[in-house]
Amino acid sequence: MCGILGAINRPLDAALLDLIAHRGPDDSGNCEVAVGPHNVRLAHRRLSIVDLSPSGHQPMQIDGGVSSLIFNGEIYNHAMLRKGMREVSFSGHSDTETILHAIARRGIGAVRDFNGIFALAFLDRVQAKLYLVRDPFGVKPLYYCQQGDTVVFSSEIKPVQTLVRDEIDPENLAELLRLRFSPSPDTLFRNIRKVRPGHVVEIDLKGPQITIREYSFAAAPELGSSLSFEAAVNRYGELFEKAVERQLMSDVEVGVLLSGGVDSALVAAFAQKRSDKPLKAFTVGFLDQDDSDEVADAAETAAYLGMDHHVTRIGFDDFLNTVRKCVGIVEEPVATTSVIPMFYLSELASRHLKVVLSGQGADEYLGGYGRYQGELYARVLPPFIAKCLQPLASAAGVRSGQMLRGLGALQFTDDQDRFLNAYSVFAADEIKKLTGFDDLRSSSRIRYLYELLGCSRMTEAVERMMALDVRLNLSDDLLLYTDKVTMHHSIECRVPMLDLDLVRFVETLPFHYRVKFRRGKIIHKSFAEKALPASIIHRKKKGFQSPTRTWFSKGNAIRDILLDRSSRFSAYFDRAEVAKVLDGHAKGFDMNRHIFLLLNLYYWMELYA
Repeated sequence: MCGILGAINRPLDAALLDLIAHRGPDDSGNCEVAVGPHNVRLAHRRLSIVDLSPSGHQPMQIDGGVSSLIFNGEIYNHAMLRKGMREVSFSGHSDTETILHAIARRGIGAVRDFNGIFALAFLDRVQAKLYLVRDPFGVKPLYYCQQGDTVVFSSEIKPVQTLVRDEIDPENLAELLRLRFSPSPDTLFRNIRKVRPGHVVEIDLKGPQITIREYSFAAAPELGSSLSFEAAVNRYGELFEKAVERQLMSDVEVGVLLSGGVDSALVAAFAQKRSDKPLKAFTVGFLDQDDSDEVADAAETAAYLGMDHHVTRIGFDDFLNTVRKCVGIVEEPVATTSVIPMFYLSELASRHLKVVLSGQGADEYLGGYGRYQGELYARVLPPFIAKCLQPLASAAGVRSGQMLRGLGALQFTDDQDRFLNAYSVFAADEIKKLTGFDDLRSSSRIRYLYELLGCSRMTEAVERMMALDVRLNLSDDLLLYTDKVTMHHSIECRVPMLDLDLVRFVETLPFHYRVKFRRGKIIHKSFAEKALPASIIHRKKKGFQSPTRTWFSKGNAIRDILLDRSSRFSAYFDRAEVAKVLDGHAKGFDMNRHIFLLLNLYYWMELYA
């Protein structure tokens, strides 16, 4: 896992590369290549995990510099890919060398066969093209910006923003407030873009004018498996075990981020099974007594599996003091409060090793979230009934944000409208009042993926939502902050639940193998019964949250920050409308995500606006 940086017709210096030094403290390198009338610079920071020798040094070039590569990530099936290139004499055993030869010989389409997490830049001097590529589920971010005949790209925004000094796009701000994250290719900036998951950005350098086009390389979900449920569980288990085995590929020690849930527990179980000594497991908890704390549950799992368990705890002061730091690290505001415990969890793990496995990714394609239950109700509940129930729920004192959002979404018959409302943090009219801007982009971002994935082929709306979530919400929210926070601490976080073969298989299955009324992750838990006790498998879901419901009600600290009339934040937000959000939380409404997103935006504007 590393950091990449590059530019066309722009100089790069050591100070710029040092902005991402935390992503690769073990080694660095750069090269400069002339391609037609253009000058291409590639730079790299290395976190040495596979092939610790100089054979893994980047930028890597072959064929006398005809092909060059900088790469961030891991390709878990690279040994298999090598078997198809027996004519190549490899100098080491790094996956970087494997994929460089694969692309050089087969073209950029070779990335379709890469089972792993990656963001890469491949330069082909013969074709005079530079390719930027992001893995199918967007585990590794990649940003770029074109200005005339110059292009800058990087694993993080800071080097790009340093060179181009971009500004806030108000429409992207409105979109962020609606969705809780900035969906690719958007960022809060006007011109800095993210490569979409499963896409190639092709930069043509043949002539004096640089041209860019983007296209997908990832296959749409296959449908129509006829396997019985029992056979599907067995196959799922085979693929799950193989995924964990593959992702233990490392020349350094590997640990596990262990929550109290079944996902990380199952990953830990099969990782520990393949180790001859106790693996290190890491858990974060809270000083306040709160039902979001997972330490006791995780400790039970670690003891059952015989793991070496390490714990850290945080309180409200830690949370508030770390928000600003995390905003600078993640670089993109999000509404997900678990970014703060992830910071402390990563800090803990980094004291011991530099590779960890996590259980992230299971909920999206296995039906683990409450909104999938909403889609099942949408099959049987007429919209007019939902429209009647929402005011009744409010009058009855319902304060659950999830329930109120769900009832609001069920009023729409169109899939895409319903999905958007289920995803929303702030409603469209609230965004207009807060900022004066309209959300004009969220619908189009959902529509693009809906069509790309062929969602109309899927018989059930819940299947469509899960397919979208794996490639939209997951990539630009949970995976985004996980990458940034873990790499800030110079550790690599791997996600076996997003193994390409595993996800492809599950998406072929009937939806009811995954989710039914009041049940989710059905096939996952059925397989887990072969490895874990019921007390671990069927615990109440806590979802790696933090006790912000209580914390945001403490004193006036949050109010003083968000209502500061001298802040840059106040230039974009109506303070009276912000106060209404805070007042709603004080009255018992679930406004945790709203407040956390506003806090993120406050500090982001102090840092970047």
